[in-house]
Amino acid sequence: MIYTVTFNPSLDYIVSVENFTLGKTNRTHREQILPGGKGINVSIVLGNMGIENRALGFLAGFTGREIEKRAAEFGVQSEFIYLKEGNSRINLKLKDIEGTEINGMGPVISGDKLQELIEKTDRLQPGDGLVLAGSIPVSIPTSVYSELMARLAGKGILCVVDATGELLQDALQYRPFLIKPNQYELGEIFQVSLVSREDVIPYAKKLQQMGAVNVLVSLAGQGAVLVDENGGVHESPAPKGTLVNAVGAGDSMVAGFLAGYLKKKEYHHAFLMGLAAGSASAFSENLATAKEIWDIYHRMESPFYAR
Repeated sequence: MIYTVTFNPSLDYIVSVENFTLGKTNRTHREQILPGGKGINVSIVLGNMGIENRALGFLAGFTGREIEKRAAEFGVQSEFIYLKEGNSRINLKLKDIEGTEINGMGPVISGDKLQELIEKTDRLQPGDGLVLAGSIPVSIPTSVYSELMARLAGKGILCVVDATGELLQDALQYRPFLIKPNQYELGEIFQVSLVSREDVIPYAKKLQQMGAVNVLVSLAGQGAVLVDENGGVHESPAPKGTLVNAVGAGDSMVAGFLAGYLKKKEYHHAFLMGLAAGSASAFSENLATAKEIWDIYHRMESPFYAR
C-alpha cells in the first residue's frame, strides 16, 4: 500500500483568459475545478495505473468537503482529517499567463491534529510506501517531513520526498528512497545554473552522497535524468507532444516511477514510466490515464526513439 500525504490540499480553479489586462475586468473563456495538492495528484495517477493507495492530509470547511468529493470522483481513497475551523485553500491558476498562480493560505493545523496524522503512519508495513509531497502550512513545524521519516526509519518503508529547500535537505539524512527535484530546484541547492541533462548528473550524485537513494530530476521539455542506487544513470529527452496543462506533471512523474518500480523492481523501466506519466499529464487537460501513459511509454521503448 502506498500512502500519500498532502498537508495543504486545495481546490484548484484553473482558468484561461484571453488578453489578460491588469486593472481591468477580465473574463474566462475556459475553466476547470479540480482537487489539488501534490499528494492528491500522486494518488490519482497511482490509482489510474492500478496501484492501491490512500491519501492522507487535512481538510476544512466547505472547500474541504468539495476537495474530498472531487478526489473521490477520480477514484481516490482517502482518510483526511477534518479541522474544526477555517477552510481549505482555493488556488487560482492562470493557464495562459506563463504559469501564473495565486495560492490561498489554508487553515491552521493544531498540534493535536498533526499528531493524529503522524500516528496514522504507524500502520505502515515493510514494503509500503509514503509519499511526502509539496510545501507545508506555516502552522506546521518545518521539521515535519524529517520527523515522519525518523519515526519510520528501519521499518523498510519506501519514503518519497518531492519538496524543495530545507524540507528536502533535512530529509536526506533519513535516506529517502526517491527524491524528485527539477533542474531549478537542484540548482538552487548548490547555487549553480543547470541547463542540460548532462549538467544535472554530478549534482544528482551529490544528493546521493548526502543520503538520497535514487534521484530523479525533471527538466521540463528537455526530459529527465535518474541516478539510481546502483550507480546507473538513465536519461532521456522529453517525448514529443503539445503542452496542454503542466499542473501535476511532476506529481505524475513520481506516480509513474513508483508504479513502474513496484511492478518490475527495475530502474530503467521505472524511469521511463515516470517520464511517460509526467508527459502524458502535460499533454492532457486532466491527470494522465493508464492508456495515455502506456501509449507514450511504448513510443519511448521503440528503437526509433531518439535519446
